[in-house]
Amino acid sequence: MSAHDMRLPISIFSLVLGVQGFAAPVAFSADLATIEERGYLVVAVKDNWRPLGFVDEGGDLVGLEIDIATRLAVELFDDPTAVQLVPVSNLERLSAVLNDEVDLAIAGLAITPMRQRVVSFSTPYYLDGTAFLTRDPAIRDLQDLAQGTIALIDGSEAVTHVNYLLPTATLVGIDSYQEGYEMAAAGQVEAIAADLTVLSGWVQEYPNYRLLPSVLTAEPLAIAFPKGNQYADLQRFVNGTIDEWHADGWLEERATYWGLP
Repeated sequence: MSAHDMRLPISIFSLVLGVQGFAAPVAFSADLATIEERGYLVVAVKDNWRPLGFVDEGGDLVGLEIDIATRLAVELFDDPTAVQLVPVSNLERLSAVLNDEVDLAIAGLAITPMRQRVVSFSTPYYLDGTAFLTRDPAIRDLQDLAQGTIALIDGSEAVTHVNYLLPTATLVGIDSYQEGYEMAAAGQVEAIAADLTVLSGWVQEYPNYRLLPSVLTAEPLAIAFPKGNQYADLQRFVNGTIDEWHADGWLEERATYWGLP
């Protein structure tokens, strides 16, 4: 099966009723042996984070992380439909793992010390970070923003990083990315600072915006598992699989396919 063939869209209808071929089960986290006996994976994903996981115009759930979840099902069961995808909000990503609602989460989760206290993480599959988006053709690099106005999510880690690198810039706190985009469209700010994956998705939808070439931070995205020795075999399997995907170029090919730098 080619890498391109791994883009196997899952319809929202199948998410509600369960993956094609399965009745909708009560989701719960499990060790590798139990998952193999059950015959399918249960994975928390995003459905509104283009290009990691989002609903396309045809109503299908697609994206880099959907490809990863589907490919894991192929590796485990030789069956791309042997996975139940559970869309979650950002606030639900860790709780779904902690509350035994899913086997694992592939949902834009960056490895942080605080998160490592409550869940285990796999080998990273993509390196995210704080990037900048603008629609001003005069802004070509970060130094062009030295006296500029930049929108950032209130309380985000990006505030500290941007303030350190561009101490003379004016930082404007926003409550949502949409608010930032509206301010940029109205000319109230010259750029938006946010996660590279978030901004890449916006550029795909609105090509009059563009990313600046610099990324301030390195934030590895990884798969989250429940903590506990009983999950060690599952984690080792996933880590080995991700290492193989990096080695053979599959992950990088899929990231490029979905428009990620």
